[in-house]
Amino acid sequence: MLLVLCVDLDDDLGRKTGFSTPVIGREEAEAAAVALAVADPEDSDVNVIFQGIHIYDDLDSRDESVEVAVVTGNEEGDVSANREVGDEVDTVLASLSTGEDVTALVITDGAQDESVLPVIRARVPIDGVRRVVVRQAQNLESMYYTIKQVLADPETRGTLLIPIGILLLIYPLVLVGAVFNLPGLVLGTTSALLGLYLISRGLALGDRIDEMAERARRSLYAGKMTLIAYVVAAALLVLGGVSGINALEQFQTTETATADAPFVLAALVYGAIQWFAAAGVTTSLGQITDEYIAGTLEWRYLNAPFYVIAIALVLHAVSAFFLDLVTVSYLATALTAGTLLGIASTLAFAIAESRSSASSARAEGT
Repeated sequence: MLLVLCVDLDDDLGRKTGFSTPVIGREEAEAAAVALAVADPEDSDVNVIFQGIHIYDDLDSRDESVEVAVVTGNEEGDVSANREVGDEVDTVLASLSTGEDVTALVITDGAQDESVLPVIRARVPIDGVRRVVVRQAQNLESMYYTIKQVLADPETRGTLLIPIGILLLIYPLVLVGAVFNLPGLVLGTTSALLGLYLISRGLALGDRIDEMAERARRSLYAGKMTLIAYVVAAALLVLGGVSGINALEQFQTTETATADAPFVLAALVYGAIQWFAAAGVTTSLGQITDEYIAGTLEWRYLNAPFYVIAIALVLHAVSAFFLDLVTVSYLATALTAGTLLGIASTLAFAIAESRSSASSARAEGT
C-alpha cells in the first residue's frame, strides 16, 4: 500500500480550522483542505492537501492500493514539530488495516517541511517526495527558508553581515569625514577594519583567541604558575625591545658607528639579550613548577633555564664582539663557557634521571 502523506509542519490546519490531526481518508482530507482554504486562501498547505487528494484519486482510479493522510507538527520549532509529526505518523500507520507493506509518498510545500523526512523515513519507507509550490511563486518559499536559516546561524550571520555592514558604512563615514576634512582617514580606517576582519576570519584568529582565553582562564582557576610566568615574560620582552632600541641609538651616536645590518642587529641583541634571557628563565621555571605540582616533572625539564642562560651568554659575547666592545679571547671564553654549561647540565640531569629510574625499578622489584 502507498500512503500519500501530506505534511503541515507548523500545524496551520489545526490552528486555523480546529481540525484534530492526523486526518486519515480521502473525504476527511478534502474537508480539511476546504476548511483551511476558507480560513486562509493564501496558505500554501491548502495546495499540499489538494495535491495529496489528486494523487490519491489518480492511483485509486488505477485500482492501486492507496491511502491519504494529513499529519501536522507545531509552532515550537523543528525538533518539537518533528517529534509531533513522528507521533502522528505512528497513529496513521496503526490505523491502516492492511497486510501489505506500506510505503509513503510525502507531499510538502517547501524545504522547511522536508526537514521532517528523516523522522518519517525511520517509521516507513519513502518512495518519493513531491514539493508543491504555486507557479507564480516558484522557489519563493525555498529562497525564504534558505535566507531564514542563514540569518539564524550565528556563524554564517557574522561571516556575511559584518563585511556587508562595513561596506555600507563606508559612504556615510566618508561624508562625515569630509565635513571634518578627514575623508582619507575615515576611508582608510574603515578599509583597514574590513581587511582585518576578513584576515581574522580567513586565519580563524577568533577561534584561536577564544582558545587562548579559555586556556588562560583554566590556568588561572587551576593555580598554575605558567600564567604568571607568561605575563612577567611578556613584560620583560617589552623591556628588552625598548632596551635594544636604546642601545642602538646610543651606539649610533658614536663616531665609529656604522649603519650596516650586522651592526644594527648586534646593537639590538646586546641591549635586549639580558631581558630576553630573564623572560626565558622565568617561563621555564614556571613550567617546571607546574610540572612538579602535577607530578609529571622529569629531570630533563631542568635543562631549560641552563640552556637559556648558555644561549644568552653566547649571543651577548657575539654581539659585543661585533660592536668592538670585547676581544677575541673574551669571545672564545664565552663560547666555551656557554657550551660547557649546556653539556654539564645535560649530563648532570641525564645521570640523575637514569639513577632515579634505576632506584624506582629496584623498589618495584622488592
